[in-house]
Amino acid sequence: MNVTVSIRQSALSLKSQKKKIAQIATCVVESEKRRCDELAIFFVSEKQICEMHGRYFNDPSPTDCISFPMCDEEEPGYSYLGDVFVCPETAMNYAEKHGIDPYRETTLYIVHGLLHLLGYDDMDPVSKRQMRRKEKKYLTMIEEKGLLLCHSHLGNIR
Repeated sequence: MNVTVSIRQSALSLKSQKKKIAQIATCVVESEKRRCDELAIFFVSEKQICEMHGRYFNDPSPTDCISFPMCDEEEPGYSYLGDVFVCPETAMNYAEKHGIDPYRETTLYIVHGLLHLLGYDDMDPVSKRQMRRKEKKYLTMIEEKGLLLCHSHLGNIR
């Protein structure tokens, strides 16, 4: 599976973690047993995510991530799963308010966006509970594999 990672923001240091981000995506998609030849994850500024949120969802407020599924699993041939746009600034703001790690929160946003690409939704209470269970499952798995994003010079401490 080819995972393109594009860092288009500077709020959170992620450039040295592109390989880890690709491994996170591969972990989630393969665990869901989905066919996928390619997907892309873009890390964008708050300004960019607000513009996209306004354009595509008629809501110009900041959001955690936006996903654009591209292919139907039933279609034969090359499978481009889609694009995930993640806003680390949103993660940083949330993390600061709640006293948590912004890198872990950004990892959660990646997982959340990938789950949307894979067909999960969080628009009603039942779907939201299912998505939260999947998020928790994959964050635990990612942590156990040492793939949580972290401040680049600290590494994952076990």
